[in-house]
Amino acid sequence: MANKSWVVLSLVLCVAVVSASDPGLQLIFVLGDSTADVGTNNFLPTSMARADFPHNGIDFPCSKPTGRFSNGLNSADFLAQMLGRERSPPPFLSLNAMSLRKKRFSGANFASGGSGLLDKTGKTSLTLMKFGTPVKTPVVAPSGNQKNVVSLTEQIQQFATVKKNLTAIKGGRRVTNKSLFFISIGSNDLLGYYHSNSSIPKEEFLSSLMLAYENHLKSLIDLGARKFGIISVAPIGCCPSQRIHNTTGGCLEGLNELAKAFHARLDALMLKLSSECKDIKYAIGNAFEMTINVIQNPLPFNFTQVEAACCGAGKLNAQSFCIPSAKLCSNRDNYLFWDLFHPTQAASKLAAVTLYTGGAEFVTPINFAQLAKA
Repeated sequence: MANKSWVVLSLVLCVAVVSASDPGLQLIFVLGDSTADVGTNNFLPTSMARADFPHNGIDFPCSKPTGRFSNGLNSADFLAQMLGRERSPPPFLSLNAMSLRKKRFSGANFASGGSGLLDKTGKTSLTLMKFGTPVKTPVVAPSGNQKNVVSLTEQIQQFATVKKNLTAIKGGRRVTNKSLFFISIGSNDLLGYYHSNSSIPKEEFLSSLMLAYENHLKSLIDLGARKFGIISVAPIGCCPSQRIHNTTGGCLEGLNELAKAFHARLDALMLKLSSECKDIKYAIGNAFEMTINVIQNPLPFNFTQVEAACCGAGKLNAQSFCIPSAKLCSNRDNYLFWDLFHPTQAASKLAAVTLYTGGAEFVTPINFAQLAKA
């Protein structure tokens, strides 16, 4: 493992980019969960999956808590930078009709913390009781029609709205033929299943996830999407929030086995879809192998702590979210995990570099830089 020079860690994201050969058409779209959320859930006042309060954002310009589950930028931001942008485009929910008419319109971020492949994922009370020990949050549980998260189904519907509006303003080719979609989602579904002690057999549950994934991808294909960068699920059993349930402090291997099985099925799904639609191009990042590489051999990547969270409380700093009263580490660049689930800014940057330029041992059949130019 020591000779591996690239890594992608836990939960990443989904980004869409127009072909880099024409800068005037370089729109970026981000879909996914909390590792890509740059403020979507700020617009859901009663959501329990929010990060628009300190210590989140302590290393962001002006130490601003933007809604990113990070001490600074996340992988969506770094990928956007590699494509010539300042950072990720803004949340879809912050846009208006005038935003689409601006020459500097760069796309939209649809990602929502807590979302999953299944519509029901993240829409329960999100007290995180299902993850084990209850954790403190600064908000209350929603009820009625109030929203916890924006599901992937809704995110795709939001993209359809953007496409419709851009088509009316600038022509549909800007959004369809020239767009690339990177998707990372599924971790929350696996966590929910594992901790629910469901009677549904593992293979049956994974099949239901892949069916949902296939339907989501086909919806995007119907909207004109043809390029996909897919991120599988990382070894989520090694997150600080999961280690605290192991008496040895080690990873929860049952969760990790689910993540490995998810990747294998996702690989097969993309092969199937690309055979059915010949003009599809795709890349899959093996987030499991990339993350394990860092956890088992952290020093070459400048990490000295790969088990505990930088911001939190209790055992491994993983029994609370990163809230204003949480304990905060000082050497944030040396931590793999920012909070009980999410990577630090340093880890997110390393993840983005790996996705963009990584070799075939981690990203197949091509990496994301090659996908953007394809």
